[in-house]
Amino acid sequence: MSIVVTGATGHLGRLVVEQLLEKVPAGHVTAVVRSPEKAAGLAERGVRIAVADYNAPETFDGLFAAGDKVLLVSGNEITEDRVRQHRVVIDAAKAAGVALLAYTSAPGTLRAALADDHRGTEQALKASGLPYSLLRNGWYHENYTEQLAPALAHGALVHAAKEGRVSSAARADYAAAAVAVLTGEGHENTTYELGGDEAWSFAEFAAELSRQAGREIAYTPVSVAEYEAVLTGAGLPAPLAAILAGVDAHIEKGELVVDSGDLSRLIGRPATPVAEAIAAALKG
Repeated sequence: MSIVVTGATGHLGRLVVEQLLEKVPAGHVTAVVRSPEKAAGLAERGVRIAVADYNAPETFDGLFAAGDKVLLVSGNEITEDRVRQHRVVIDAAKAAGVALLAYTSAPGTLRAALADDHRGTEQALKASGLPYSLLRNGWYHENYTEQLAPALAHGALVHAAKEGRVSSAARADYAAAAVAVLTGEGHENTTYELGGDEAWSFAEFAAELSRQAGREIAYTPVSVAEYEAVLTGAGLPAPLAAILAGVDAHIEKGELVVDSGDLSRLIGRPATPVAEAIAAALKG
């Protein structure tokens, strides 16, 4: 029996594996990767490495074993058919008879286009008959703290969310929640709405960034179309820019406010405050 993590060299997957290694022997962890070179460090620590690709169903043949607990980290190619990709993992897990398949989804309140693949995957997972746990991850602090350079360079934080609020948390918090589910008991057929303990607005984010940076960073609200133009101007492909700009319209509607308290309960501590994430980003 093993705890299997797909996308194990991605931003979230690697954090999950690292935290698993604090709780279970390395030999009980399988990291599913597309590039074994990126997982060399994990292999040296005794983690089993399996090479597989969501776009190549045959690579998942025989990868899982009966009794495994599996974390399906959602694909990061958000302009692709992720439901098709995720079905590859679900089908292989069902064939093997895994004990639990946990899936990193999106908040149930989110109606943005990028949530469609998550809802489709959830439906496929429930229809499979597998014991499941839906980890409906809210936004990551890092979605914003890893993009501070333009705001610092221009003295302006540009978004199209108006006064909408976001219950974000650190990637490491969401990883800790996944580890709690994968190593705990009683998580079969559960749904967790995961988000930070306190929602914030972009005006508040800009004020906190200003305080820590020691100079004013103004929040500049723009229309969705204007924000999309900003993103394409920064080099993002047009389809991706449209999706990301569209999310801000849903933030304005309150769809990324998560007040369930599930995250802090699962991890047994308060979620990381956004101010702490800003401080870490500014320190580089």
